[in-house]
Amino acid sequence: MHFGAIIIGDEILSGRRTDRHLSKLIELLDARGLALAYAYYVGDEPQRITDLLRQAFASGDVVFSFGGIGATPDDHTRQCAARALGVEMALHPQAAALIRERMQDVAREQGVPYEPDREDNIHRLNMGVFPVGADIIPNPYNKIAGFYCSAVRGGVLSDAGPPQVAKAPSGGSDRDEVRERGGVYFLPGFPVMAHPMAEWVLDSHYRHLFNQTAWSERSVIVFGAMEATLTPLMESLEQQFAIKVFSLPSVDHPQFGRHIELGVKGAPAQTEAAFAALLHGLRALDAKLGPEMVR
Repeated sequence: MHFGAIIIGDEILSGRRTDRHLSKLIELLDARGLALAYAYYVGDEPQRITDLLRQAFASGDVVFSFGGIGATPDDHTRQCAARALGVEMALHPQAAALIRERMQDVAREQGVPYEPDREDNIHRLNMGVFPVGADIIPNPYNKIAGFYCSAVRGGVLSDAGPPQVAKAPSGGSDRDEVRERGGVYFLPGFPVMAHPMAEWVLDSHYRHLFNQTAWSERSVIVFGAMEATLTPLMESLEQQFAIKVFSLPSVDHPQFGRHIELGVKGAPAQTEAAFAALLHGLRALDAKLGPEMVR
């Protein structure tokens, strides 16, 4: 099982807003001994969003989707999730109750009566219309819930043909099923809401995966070398050891100038042995070495 991210919004791709989700998700995962395997950015284009979500559901991974779950014309994510799963949409009763609570809170704060049948208040309930079978993700900021769906529940991983349209969601999604198979977690685009919600997902659903695998990373600064010259050494290390080799070239580093940070990462024992072999190989190439780094 891997962890992934889908970050949605024209405002991100146009540069009008800077994405803050990717770095925060990496931070949340790293603090729990987990790692992000991949991330995708996509604009507010329904077909592209649907295609990405279909891929995410089929993967069996844990995927966080940020943005587009509101109720304005440029919010497509809820509808795209339903299309990707091949299910209908319905008003989730828990989400609806929380939206009504929020509307009552706002009315109370403004000193006006709560009018549930007012047109704008009825429209706000659309924020609780999710794919059938979804469950909610609590939102501690303003109570407007996110939601999550299991790939299995939607039928994507089933060999029994197209998914069946189930009864309207009632908050009964099997959490153990999601833990075993993964799922897609749909969060708002606002970091102040989305990031505590992502943390809740990790702590509530995937605590059993925390700090399961020891991981270390060793690297060294290499001056005056070309990546093409170092490639055979890198390939040899990956063949000899159960590790990953990485090469991070820089041409204008404020401290080291033009250099390559060359390193290995993996299980601690393998990493230590591979790093020793890396240093031996670099010295054999008469490479000029700078500081060593441990992460």
